[in-house]
Amino acid sequence: MKAAIYCRLSEEDRNKLHEYDDSNSIQNQKSMLIQYALGQGWSIFDIYSDDDYAGSDRSRPQFKRLIADAKARKFDIILCKTQSRFTRELELVEKYIHGLFPIWGIRFVSIVDHADTDNKGNKKSRQIYGLVNEWYLEDMSENIRSVLTSRREHGFHIGAFAPYGYKKDPELRGHLIIDEEAAAVVKEIFTLFASGYGKTYIARMLNDRGEPNPTEYKRLHGFRYKTATRHLNTLWKYSAIANILTNEVYIGNLVQGRAESVSYKCRQLRARPKSKWIRVENTHEPVIARDLWDRVQRKVKSNARPFENTGMFHPFSGKVVCMYCGYHVRAHKNHNRHYLQCNTRLISKDACQGCFMPVLELEEIVLRELRKFSREFLDMGELSRNIDFSAALTLRAEKAMEEQNIHQEKLAECAEAMAMLYKDKVTGMISQEDYTAMAESFRNESARIEDRIAQCRLRLADIEREKAQSDNRAEIIGRYVNEMPLTAAMTEILIDHIAIGHRDRVTKQVPVTIFWAF
Repeated sequence: MKAAIYCRLSEEDRNKLHEYDDSNSIQNQKSMLIQYALGQGWSIFDIYSDDDYAGSDRSRPQFKRLIADAKARKFDIILCKTQSRFTRELELVEKYIHGLFPIWGIRFVSIVDHADTDNKGNKKSRQIYGLVNEWYLEDMSENIRSVLTSRREHGFHIGAFAPYGYKKDPELRGHLIIDEEAAAVVKEIFTLFASGYGKTYIARMLNDRGEPNPTEYKRLHGFRYKTATRHLNTLWKYSAIANILTNEVYIGNLVQGRAESVSYKCRQLRARPKSKWIRVENTHEPVIARDLWDRVQRKVKSNARPFENTGMFHPFSGKVVCMYCGYHVRAHKNHNRHYLQCNTRLISKDACQGCFMPVLELEEIVLRELRKFSREFLDMGELSRNIDFSAALTLRAEKAMEEQNIHQEKLAECAEAMAMLYKDKVTGMISQEDYTAMAESFRNESARIEDRIAQCRLRLADIEREKAQSDNRAEIIGRYVNEMPLTAAMTEILIDHIAIGHRDRVTKQVPVTIFWAF
C-alpha cells in the first residue's frame, strides 16, 4: 500500500527558524506520520507540505498537487496528523473524504483524531470534526475582523505595505513614518498639479527621468510585492497620480475599511459604503501642508481638464463660472486658440443664455484689473482709509471669545453642582440611585459644553489664520502684479472665482466679474 503524507502549518502555530526552513511543527508532523506509515507496513509515495497556509485556503499549492495525484490514483492512502490539517471546511470534507476519495479508491487516515474512511463506524465522527472545524473558522474570522476594526478605529495602519511616501515604524506596529525619498516625489506631484500641470503630464515627467512608480519602488527596496505583469508596472500612469492626489494619508489621516471579504471561505472582496469607512485624523506626520492639499482638492473637484497640446491647465482652471446658470465653464480649442464656454446651453437652450470667451482675452482683463487694484490699494495709508480688512475679523473673534467664556462659566457651574451633589450623597440627603442618575446627566452636559468650547477654539484659530492672510494681501498683490503670463498658480492664490456672461452685440464686450481671494 502506498501512502501520501500531507502536512500543513497554519499561521497561528508558526515557529520558524529561517524564512526558507520548514518549521518545527512541520518537521514534527513529518516524523510522526513517517513512523506511523512504516509501522503499518505502508510505503511512502511522497510528502506534500504546505507551510504558512490556513486550513480554509483552497489554493494551497501542495494540497492541489495532492488532489491531482489522488485523482490519477498514484497512491492508495492519504495520511494526515488530524483531519483539520487536510481542511477545516465541512464542504471539502464531504466533497473529498466522503465523496471523491472513495470513488478514486483512496483511503483517508488521520492518526490523532482517529479518522479512517475504512472504518464505516466513525463517519459521523468525521462529520462532527468537520462541523467543529467549520465553526472554528467562522469564529476565528469574526475575531480577526473585530481586532482589525478596533486597530483601525484607534488609528493604526492595517496593511502588508505602507502607502507610497511612508514606511512602517519599526518601534510601533501600525504606525507610519515618512519615507523621505518617496515623500519628495509625492510633494512634487502635489506642487506640479497645483501649479497647473495635468495628471498625465506629471506621469510623463516622472517617467522621462526614470522615477520608479510605487509598485516598482517597493520591489527595488526589497519588499515582496507581487503583480501578475511586472514588466507593465514600472511606469507612472494617470490613475497612480489621481490616487495620490486624493489620498488623505498625505495630510496625516488614515481612511481604512473601504472593502471587506465576502465570506471567511474566500478571498473575494466587496466595496463598503463610504459611511462605513473608518477615518481617523492626525495618526501620523503629514507629507503635504493643509493649504496645498485644499488647493489641490478644489482643482480635483472642479473636474478641470488640461490643454491637449501642453498637458497644463489653463490659468483659470476651476475658477470661471457662467454668470447666468452658475456652472463651471469648460475649455475648448478651435483653430489653435483656447476658449471658455458654458455647456449648459448645449444641453438646453432655454436653461441658460450661455457664455463664450477666449482665454487670452480674459487673461488681459484680469491682469489689467490686478494692476488697477494694485495702484489703488498698495498704498497702505489709503488702504487703511478705504477698507478695514481686519474689522470684521476682529468682531468675529470677539463674539467667539465671548461665547467661549460663557461656555466656560457653564462648565464651572456643572463642576460645582457635581461637587454639591456628591456632598448630598455622602450626607444621605439623596440616595445612591438618584446620585447616579443626576451625576450622569451632569457629565453629559459637561461633555456637550466641552465640545462647544472646542468649536469656539477652532473658530478663533481660523480667524487668526485669516488675519495673517489679510495682513499679507499687499505683499501678495505686489508679488504677482508684474508677472507675465498669468499662471494657474497665480490665479489659485489671487482669485476666488470669476463670472463671465454673454458678449454684448453692440459693445462687443463680455461682462466679467472678478471675485478676489484677498
